[in-house]
Amino acid sequence: MSDARDALDAHERTRAVVAEVATTAYGRLVAYLAVSDRDIEAALRTWPRTGVPDAPEAWLLQVARRATIGAARRRTVAERARPALAQLADARGTPTIVPQSPVPDKRLELMFACAHPALDRSAHAPLMLQTVLGLDAARIASAFLVGPTAMAQRLVRAKTKIRAAGVPFEIPATDALAARLPAVLDAIYATFGAGWDDPAGLDGRRAGLAAEALRLVRIVTTTCPDEAEAHGLHALLAHSHARATARRDAAGRFVRLAEQDPGAWDHELADEGDRHLDRAVRLGGRGPFQIHAVIQASHNRRRFGEPVDWGWIANLYRALVLTAPSIGAHVAWAAATCEAGDATAARRLLDELEPATVAQYRPYWATRAHVAARLGDDADRIRSARLAVGLADDPAVRDHLLAIHDPLG
Repeated sequence: MSDARDALDAHERTRAVVAEVATTAYGRLVAYLAVSDRDIEAALRTWPRTGVPDAPEAWLLQVARRATIGAARRRTVAERARPALAQLADARGTPTIVPQSPVPDKRLELMFACAHPALDRSAHAPLMLQTVLGLDAARIASAFLVGPTAMAQRLVRAKTKIRAAGVPFEIPATDALAARLPAVLDAIYATFGAGWDDPAGLDGRRAGLAAEALRLVRIVTTTCPDEAEAHGLHALLAHSHARATARRDAAGRFVRLAEQDPGAWDHELADEGDRHLDRAVRLGGRGPFQIHAVIQASHNRRRFGEPVDWGWIANLYRALVLTAPSIGAHVAWAAATCEAGDATAARRLLDELEPATVAQYRPYWATRAHVAARLGDDADRIRSARLAVGLADDPAVRDHLLAIHDPLG
């Protein structure tokens, strides 16, 4: 029985590694072909419609074959792709740097190129997620809290603009990186969120995305060392990812942040977050990533035995809403306000949001159920909990909500 269990565990670990390698390898290959050929459409045409496959070797061969066929029509892509394929043979190797390139990673180069000023700003980050990381329109839509149809149309318009207007694929010069940096940071944050929302690894298409986002932001802060928001995002992702393994207990059950064991966190990664947050503060400014990083760093002070100051965190979320309004920040403000002891004010904050904007947003209903429980409003608690359970994709989260609220009992 033990041998069978060990074999099953080994199989699951292998599947996870294969999925992560496939995602990383694909990003390298597409970025190399696009950068070498200086044509973003060439990269887009090689994108497989079904996402990252289960057999990465066969998939890489298919991409190489398509690149070879394309070479007959589009200069000598095959010759240029050969060094990239050799590079992929060593998964631990460092990507070759294009001479005179200000960005030391080809995927990051492609992300900066996707932020071309001729394209609509709302399409910059989604185009990066589709082109570099292979997320489909539905997954991208969920990251930006818009409908899948609207996101698909946005991406189609961007690609049409690239084709019709002849938008050149080019890596911006060093002095132009700053103007495109916000879109790149947004895409990296959305990438992290896509991976973070699947802690159980139920969706193979998202395997390794959170770690990949952290790797990319490390390159960004090295490339742009004087950009405060880049360091703010670095701090945010490091502090958040430090708690990744503590989000499930040994039995796979969901564990709320307030109930996690700080001893299970990655303290070295949290320390890395502190260093970059300190760097962001020293550089000045008060951007949304910096504010969010301070919030996550405040939670992680528990590793030093310090209690969570919910009033302080509620004020930080208020500042985040004023700086960069979003549904997520507004709901988190209400949740922190409730934890700080004012459930009535928390419900007022939730009531401020338009019903249509939160109808499909699970954290809103989970928070509302929690606030209603504090207020003793059983009818609102049961209604909200039922909606939260219905919107939960993760079985562990669904079981957690059912255990707390028992809305169907």
